[in-house]
Amino acid sequence: MAEKESKAKQKRQFVRYAAYRVDPAWRRLQQEERDASRKEFLAALEESSATMMIRTYSCLGTRGDCDFLLWTVSHRLEAFLELQARLLKTGLGKYLTIPHSYLGMTKRSVYVDRHIHEGQEGVRLSVKPGEARYLFVYPFVKTRDWYRLTRSARQGMMDEHITVGHRYPTVKLNTTYSFGLDDQEFIVAFESDLPADFLDLVMELRETEASRYTSRDTPILTGIAVSAAEMLDLLG
Repeated sequence: MAEKESKAKQKRQFVRYAAYRVDPAWRRLQQEERDASRKEFLAALEESSATMMIRTYSCLGTRGDCDFLLWTVSHRLEAFLELQARLLKTGLGKYLTIPHSYLGMTKRSVYVDRHIHEGQEGVRLSVKPGEARYLFVYPFVKTRDWYRLTRSARQGMMDEHITVGHRYPTVKLNTTYSFGLDDQEFIVAFESDLPADFLDLVMELRETEASRYTSRDTPILTGIAVSAAEMLDLLG
């Protein structure tokens, strides 16, 4: 009973990754109008950052369908509504669309109890981003056959999966859960300063038994960490 009460008191977080595309018409505006719209957008981000975590990334050169990415975290679902409303009211907001948006929550993993180590994702209920230069985000959906397997069968395959991950200490994993909240079941977000290590990790994970039960894991978003001001300056 005490353990259940302790878990109930632990506050879980909502997490959203939103990729934005800027209408090219914005770049054809007069310089003064673009500068004013950037200032409005930065002010909106600053206002929301007082009550939620906001990380900013540029997708220029890594995606053809979006220009920047916001990684946001809050204990309140309404915080995402408030942020989005503020952004849309700015001059730049009038020129934005959102090609990709992934919403999830933190949750204690049922597979990592035997693999606990310092900083292990899955054993905490809060997101603690590092300072890595690159972020790789994608939605993840398992086949229905995965959920028909026994718990021990799934645990065995996940043990292999986790063991592979531990061979790449330069890659940090953040997993959130979307069951019923969004189209995917999980959101996996990897932080690393070494894209080659991330690529090699994903290639090796494809060879694991658990990979047979992957239904979908795209679209993948690759972002480069920048300040909010730099993110907007890069737009033109």
